[in-house]
Amino acid sequence: MAIKAILFDFDGVLTIDKTGSTTITNYISEKSGIPLDLIKSSYYKYNKGLLYGEITHEDMWNDFCDDIGDKLDYQILIDSFINTALDEKMIDLIKILKKNYLIGMVTDNKSDRIETILRSYNLKEYFDEVAVSAKVHSRKDSEDIFKYVLDSLKVKAEECIFIDNTAKNLIVPDNMGMQTILFDDEERAFDAFEEKILDMLDSNII
Repeated sequence: MAIKAILFDFDGVLTIDKTGSTTITNYISEKSGIPLDLIKSSYYKYNKGLLYGEITHEDMWNDFCDDIGDKLDYQILIDSFINTALDEKMIDLIKILKKNYLIGMVTDNKSDRIETILRSYNLKEYFDEVAVSAKVHSRKDSEDIFKYVLDSLKVKAEECIFIDNTAKNLIVPDNMGMQTILFDDEERAFDAFEEKILDMLDSNII
């Protein structure tokens, strides 16, 4: 069955840092001067609720500030979103693939963060669907978030490739019938990845 859609994870695949929480906490610690261990331990208390959409950053911000003992301006959080380091080669590849394929994002993430990044870097036009766990209330260990994307794009699982940097996140889409690629976020060997995906697409578009 011909591939119609290519689905990308976000952090670790389209970004340099492995997780969004790493980007957020590193930035806040660097800009505030508050020890990273304290920022991390305080932020991660709320991370599960944020990823499932049970709470928002606005809901937890005052308590987070109490935890770290400093009333930080909320703008520092927004700035941490904007200062996410994107993998420009991956973004350029998406722009090229978009000419011939539907492009989706499936990410365990916070809605406000992803929305801010897509808007700040003018990336919305390159994604036909963006499924964020906090919005869909489902993570990649469940079929629900993938079904959401398939329904939105009007494609079958067998017509999709899904790319992630964590092996366990490939189990569900693989069982659903998608072709999957594990991207090595340590080596970040883009040329090898590009060759692999083009072989799977049997495409000469680049």
